[in-house]
Amino acid sequence: MAAAASPASLESAPRIMRLVAECSRSRARAGELRLPHGTVATPVFMPVGTQATMKGITTEQLDALGCRICLGNTYHLGLRPDSGGFQMVSLVSLSEVTEEGVRFRSPYDGDETLLSPERSVEIQNALGSDIIMQLDDVVSSTVTGPRVEEAMHRSVRWLDRCIAAHRRPDKQNLFAIIQGGLDAKLRATCLEEMTKRDVPGFAIGGLSGGESKEQFWRMVELSTSRLPKDKPRYLMGVGYATDLVVCVALGCDMFDCVYPTRTARFGSALVPTGNVQLKKKQYQKDFGPIDPDCTCPTCQRHSRAFLHALLHSDNTAALHHLTVHNVAYQLRLMSAVRASIVEQRFPEFVRDFMGTMYGDRTLCPPWATEALASVGITLG
Repeated sequence: MAAAASPASLESAPRIMRLVAECSRSRARAGELRLPHGTVATPVFMPVGTQATMKGITTEQLDALGCRICLGNTYHLGLRPDSGGFQMVSLVSLSEVTEEGVRFRSPYDGDETLLSPERSVEIQNALGSDIIMQLDDVVSSTVTGPRVEEAMHRSVRWLDRCIAAHRRPDKQNLFAIIQGGLDAKLRATCLEEMTKRDVPGFAIGGLSGGESKEQFWRMVELSTSRLPKDKPRYLMGVGYATDLVVCVALGCDMFDCVYPTRTARFGSALVPTGNVQLKKKQYQKDFGPIDPDCTCPTCQRHSRAFLHALLHSDNTAALHHLTVHNVAYQLRLMSAVRASIVEQRFPEFVRDFMGTMYGDRTLCPPWATEALASVGITLG
């Protein structure tokens, strides 16, 4: 990386994170994000609505479930009236990266468009979202070699361009995105450089893209160990229940993933023991709810048998009901995690969660056991 100028100027970033409680053993924290549109309790799972709305569920239903924050996507919203550069991975066949920015061919009409750091911020300023993300140069976590280092350094340079382009720092909170792939030295360099910039929050990017869980948790742990304690830490693209619980223990505050809504569209309902595949014949005459302990509208009103029948008749109402339930499950899980931190019983919560999820907490995946042990939580 060529010698960089001093970090781009940014008025002293507002402290949007208020810590409420910390686990005495692990790095788990409970807090509040004080945002222009309201306060968000953390740890928090943020459902993903790529074009500012989620498939199969209305904003009114999300509000009723207790959802206080969700994601949109700058690229898609910019093309057709928050994330960083993830579309560079998911739309890799349609994009080209240069120092100027990312040039896309629209998946809608084939037209070419340039998403530069400046344009990305301009779109997000216009959208008015409480949190906006820098444009980052992100490569798949399975990529190795010089491209990873190039992307990391470019992400630092693009962060400075985003800071300079940001026109509403008093109303919108710009988050940096840590890159570096699976290389600990590159991650450490990126962390050192980006934390010099006084931005309101930091995201951990470039993970959960096909790497081993062992590699995944070690990069998360490295990142949280070097991020400021008084700012939110957002782990991008993580949504499996076990991953959420483990990464809260490692010190993460915010998460997003399409998993709960996408898996609903395949007939899968999330439960404390994993998931229920409602298309299976065994549920044809099962007149109980998906989860007897769940208070969501789906579980209160509909049986597994009813949902099974809808799924086999290709009735889209089934996908709606399952989406409501799955989002409710994720929100309820994070609420329970938060309560356990506030009440200083998080390690016990983790042990109970793993025992329920795997039948016996000693059967928890080795990577999760190892990750938890690294922050003082043992499952034996």
